[in-house]
Amino acid sequence: MEIQIDAASRQPIYRQLMVQIREAVARGRLQPGERLPSVRELSSRLVVNPNTVARGYRELEQEGLLNTRPGKGVFIAEPKTDLTKRSRMKRFQELLDEFLTEAVHLGLTGDEVVSAVTTRTEVFEWQNR
Repeated sequence: MEIQIDAASRQPIYRQLMVQIREAVARGRLQPGERLPSVRELSSRLVVNPNTVARGYRELEQEGLLNTRPGKGVFIAEPKTDLTKRSRMKRFQELLDEFLTEAVHLGLTGDEVVSAVTTRTEVFEWQNR
């Protein structure tokens, strides 16, 4: 997986890392059990402070997306469904409201939003997570 950092972005580097890993998992480019580069290896490759990579990995681990196995590395976690369907839908609806608010501010119509979502869903890997 190729991670790219935009130094000019207002988004912190650790967040850019997190977004790209989440997206790679959602698109099926990273699979459960797949090993990620070590903190040292990735920080060297991206030319960023190791603490920055460690923070991104740590936060993704707290979210349940990554597992750290001492002495073995950092891996993509198996999907968990600890959240009830109701709490997952509540979280999704909160995210959807943010998304739709942004779409309104961008001047998109409802039909344009539906069309864009339909088109974009084709590039993601849908599984029971």
